[in-house]
Amino acid sequence: MYKNNKTLLTLTAAVALSSLSGVALADYPERDIRVIVPWGAGGGTDGIVRKLTTIAEESLDVSMYAENIEGGVSATGIGQLMSARPDGYTIGALTYDSLITVPWQAMLPSYDIDKLKLIARVTSEPDAIVVDADSDYQTVHDLIEAAKENPGEIRVAIQNLGGRIHLAILQLQELTGTEFRIVSYPGGAAPQKEAILSDEVDVALTSLGDFSNLLEDGTVRGLVEFSDTQNPTYPDVPTTADEGIDLQIGSFIVFAAPADTPEEAINALESAYKTAYDSDEFQEWVANVGVTPNWLGTDEVTTWADETAESLFSEMDALVEAGVMSK
Repeated sequence: MYKNNKTLLTLTAAVALSSLSGVALADYPERDIRVIVPWGAGGGTDGIVRKLTTIAEESLDVSMYAENIEGGVSATGIGQLMSARPDGYTIGALTYDSLITVPWQAMLPSYDIDKLKLIARVTSEPDAIVVDADSDYQTVHDLIEAAKENPGEIRVAIQNLGGRIHLAILQLQELTGTEFRIVSYPGGAAPQKEAILSDEVDVALTSLGDFSNLLEDGTVRGLVEFSDTQNPTYPDVPTTADEGIDLQIGSFIVFAAPADTPEEAINALESAYKTAYDSDEFQEWVANVGVTPNWLGTDEVTTWADETAESLFSEMDALVEAGVMSK
């Protein structure tokens, strides 16, 4: 009798736990959701993630709070995301460095993109070519022709050697049969601006958003964005697709969760962010910040990320073998 009662109690408890589990999934979310931003507060990624998340939480009836975890060119924050409980209550925002730089350089042994489930890509921030307003180069093709006629003479300001922007100019040279004089400004966009304004360089390669104040007051012009989607903030700047150049490169924001997060949670999060993305509030806001809204949902984003990483890894490996870059 004692054994039978114990068995009955055990079965009853198991059924109760199973029922509770089913209700928990059906009612997701039931508590606040943590959103890891692997960059500092106040930056471009932080602003976009917070804006979109604030709108998205309206569809979920719980609070979603952003937490900035800096370090390791995003590896510290994304490493925490990879080790978080896969219950739908911790997600994070990945950028170019999260998907490309950190894995390619093998910065952390435990860092593995397969530990994540990608939810959606929401924006792209293409690299772009910027010139002084008085420059003779009216189009990117003017610049390419001049570079062919004067190899190694046109000075191009980039940021870190070996970084994404360096890779962009190297790819442009390879595609167009040109040779530029590459000048590195590791301090970021600020010294690039100074270099353009003081005529130290002829061209700067960065995002249009980095030069937004100079674009707005007419001090510089954008020649082209390395994208296939028009930037709503700068509709007069053509894309490389418009100009017949097969080169798209830049940063982006992708939301992700730990790999074993239940599909019910992933679907709910994707739906909430898609609603936020499509909202007039977000579309009107993002049109003024220099990035391009560029949605890819759960069914497409992983294939895009894998193909992008594979292509860039191959190109960077080839540049290392050629002695152009170091790993």
